[in-house]
Amino acid sequence: MEMWSVWLYIISLIIIIATHWIYRWRNPKCNGKLPPGSMGIPFIGETIQFLIPSKSLDVPNFIKKRMNKYGPLFRTNLVGRPVIVSSDPDFNYYLLQREGKLVERWYMDSFSKLLHHDVTQIIIKHGSIHKYLRNLVLGHFGPEPLKDKLLPQLESAISQRLQDWSKQPSIEAKSASSAMIFDFTAKILFSYEPEKSGENIGEIFSNFLQGLMSIPLNIPGTAFHRCLKNQKRAIQMITEILKERRSNPEIHKGDFLDQIVEDMKKDSFWTEEFAIYMMFGLLLASFETISSTLALAIIFLTDNPPVVQKLTVSNAIFLMASSEISYV
Repeated sequence: MEMWSVWLYIISLIIIIATHWIYRWRNPKCNGKLPPGSMGIPFIGETIQFLIPSKSLDVPNFIKKRMNKYGPLFRTNLVGRPVIVSSDPDFNYYLLQREGKLVERWYMDSFSKLLHHDVTQIIIKHGSIHKYLRNLVLGHFGPEPLKDKLLPQLESAISQRLQDWSKQPSIEAKSASSAMIFDFTAKILFSYEPEKSGENIGEIFSNFLQGLMSIPLNIPGTAFHRCLKNQKRAIQMITEILKERRSNPEIHKGDFLDQIVEDMKKDSFWTEEFAIYMMFGLLLASFETISSTLALAIIFLTDNPPVVQKLTVSNAIFLMASSEISYV
């Protein structure tokens, strides 16, 4: 009888502890008031629902369902991390204005590992470095260089790609746009020439992106494991390009890498590792976001021929007006 009492006590204790833990999981501690939402099941949260692909070009179903249920601000749990999702533009603007004071920049575990934890921590902890890097990037990709130098180069690159695409029976809009933008961005960053390269970096990055938002489990067969393999290949290629440029200081191509090599002589935070992962991150940020937008634009224009006709007429009128102004 005593043994049953002991077992009953143990089982009751386990149930109480489990119930309390589940309650704390669903209702995490907070100094203020948490928005409505669900934390999902323990450990996994709502990760599975989040990773389900959405065929819609609209807001992903995961976000849309919770916006309809909880409003523009809701809580959830993704990959074991509590997350607040906001679709309120005014609130988002307020947060961006208060960065470093009210909120701090944070990266997903998988993202931080792939872009190297030490590098992301340097950017997070030192706001001055972040501002310096932002100005450095704007110096090569901002409004002025875009207007004076990049737009003519981009127009030429697009014309060439359109000619190449016209010779093919069909193209996959997303991958074709990704390859075009990647080649252009890599050329600005470190004078990358795909026809002279022994390996297709654009393809490596496309494969890399497939596992970027995955659960960070480095196990053979997982998306994250494949992502790490592609990352190593890309990092190795960028490392070789940087070492070649540093070992030949007489080479000046006027690209972003030239500026980095010069700054590495003056600023201590510009280690070789930091420079490599910085270029890796810039490539990742530039070609993925822009290629997605371009792919959608191509799809919408293809599905709406009248819009293409109006754009063609408007462009012709603009060119005629520009030529008349130049003549005068």
